[in-house]
Amino acid sequence: MKRLLPVLALGVLTLAGCANTSPYGGDVYRGSQAQTGQQVTFGTITALRQVQIQADSPTGNLLGTAGGAVIGGLLGNQVGGGSGRRLATAAGAIGGGVAGSRVEDATNRVRAWEMEIRRDDGQNIVVVQKADRDFQTGQRVRLIGSGGNLSVAPY
Repeated sequence: MKRLLPVLALGVLTLAGCANTSPYGGDVYRGSQAQTGQQVTFGTITALRQVQIQADSPTGNLLGTAGGAVIGGLLGNQVGGGSGRRLATAAGAIGGGVAGSRVEDATNRVRAWEMEIRRDDGQNIVVVQKADRDFQTGQRVRLIGSGGNLSVAPY
């Protein structure tokens, strides 16, 4: 059983990074957007800034925290004996939980563009989407959709 615990803990940590970050790209449509008419407008990128999108964890960081706590507790349990071992196990579990949560957060982070776009009607808008293609200031773009369903594509 002791050999199985590290394997299970690694499996939990591996699953912790399974947030689906693909919907944040301009080339990915949700199923509800397929076969629907979408508004298209045109504009020019006036400013670009690299940002990050923090994807929501499907488990609220529970898997990373729990997996890290298990691994930290197992490692702490290897230290000392008696009450020292119990303290090391508790400290390892706490430290591992914090580290596991941070690992899960970092895994669920996506590189993105914040694009300020001057539409042809004169209105300025800002769109953030996954940096799955290169954009440049001054580039003409198509804006597809509206409101919360807006993506930017090269023109």
